[in-house]
Amino acid sequence: MVVAELFRYHPDVAERYPCIRAGLVHATGLNNGASQPELIVEYLAEQQAALTRLADTPIAELPSIAAWRRAFSQFGVKPTQYRAAAEALLRRLSKQGDIPSINTLVDMGNLISIRYAMPVAVFDQATIAPPTTVQFAAGDERFTDLGSSEAIHPTPGEVVFVDQDDVVSARRWCWRQSAQSATGSTTVDALVVIEGHHEQAADEIEAALVDIAALLVRYQPTCEATATRLSPDRPAW
Repeated sequence: MVVAELFRYHPDVAERYPCIRAGLVHATGLNNGASQPELIVEYLAEQQAALTRLADTPIAELPSIAAWRRAFSQFGVKPTQYRAAAEALLRRLSKQGDIPSINTLVDMGNLISIRYAMPVAVFDQATIAPPTTVQFAAGDERFTDLGSSEAIHPTPGEVVFVDQDDVVSARRWCWRQSAQSATGSTTVDALVVIEGHHEQAADEIEAALVDIAALLVRYQPTCEATATRLSPDRPAW
């Protein structure tokens, strides 16, 4: 039986970023919708825990965030102008005091993201032609921002998540997700991606995958999920 690739790092990205580590969860049979009250309680508790941690350590000094800033700089993006998703989420939490609930899958992803200060993306697979490849943009790929219906092109050289049809799921690596790949009430098949470049990334991703699995058991008990870990030595799933 031939098994198609689901996700991979382009060799050029793996060579430029030898410290990249990723954890992936592919979940099917999902029933996404408004978060259950128990998940909201858990999510709010994690937000308070994150605020407590940030009282002792500035966001920019967190090892995971500092590593993402370096990664952005390496492909020519000012990390204080375009912030990695985890940094943007923590800054929003720090400034506003809370992060509103969106839906079950987004809340679960955000909960894990603020717990580990690493970006967690949840991609609806219904509109993606696999594999998703993390690569340097040629500039002719198509990206549709959340809230927009007009496709634009990424800047050549930035890191993007792109499918077989040259449709971009995420720009500037983990800066912004596309409208097509965002999860909603119709999402039944999703890919969760958590990534890091810092020294502890592999261990923290391992812990995060355990946490994601537990959240799925509690709040998506009918789904089926498989997980894996990727690195430059094992760049594809």
